[in-house]
Amino acid sequence: MEKNLENYRRSYEKYDLRRENLEDHPIQQFQNWFLVAEADRNLEANAMTISSVGADGFPKSRVVLLKKYNQDGFVFFTNYESEKGKAILNNPKVCLSFFWPSLERQVIIKGTAEKCSDEISDAYFNSRPRGSRLSAVVSNQSSVIENRKILEDKLQVLEEKYIEKPVERPEFWGGFLVKPISIEFWQGRKNRLHDRFRYTSQGSDWIIERLAP
Repeated sequence: MEKNLENYRRSYEKYDLRRENLEDHPIQQFQNWFLVAEADRNLEANAMTISSVGADGFPKSRVVLLKKYNQDGFVFFTNYESEKGKAILNNPKVCLSFFWPSLERQVIIKGTAEKCSDEISDAYFNSRPRGSRLSAVVSNQSSVIENRKILEDKLQVLEEKYIEKPVERPEFWGGFLVKPISIEFWQGRKNRLHDRFRYTSQGSDWIIERLAP
């Protein structure tokens, strides 16, 4: 089977990105763009792709949800014993990327991941809907299961167990903070002559460079 996609083309012409309009700090620049994406109801602005390298030596990418960002970096939550969690704990060098197609923008973040504190993980876990908390306890994420009924039966047992008490965060579930070493902002432009600027960490400062498209 073959399908030729050579004629799939889209012209990017909505915005430009100029050096004089960039913020000095990449997190501030990220926030400027994120707020625009957040206002676009067609986008799930906090959906991001995280790429890690597994024990087999292969990179793997998947979409997760950004739950917090600040001057320290970017936070998401997961099962530490999942394929993703194990890969990150073994090799904390990761890449995050956001693609906001309606804005013709992409952000690529390289950095190192570390576990969040128990206090941060507890606070977020307890803010989740009860069903989501129970599902986190039920799912041995990334493991092979025979069918869906196994999960549904386990969920029913847990619902009865916790009917009159709070669902506590399991130790195998929590947050990662990705501390950036570089952040690239990509703005689509006409004729594929895109604008790209990369912030690279140098101590407490950030170097800003324009990249060829």
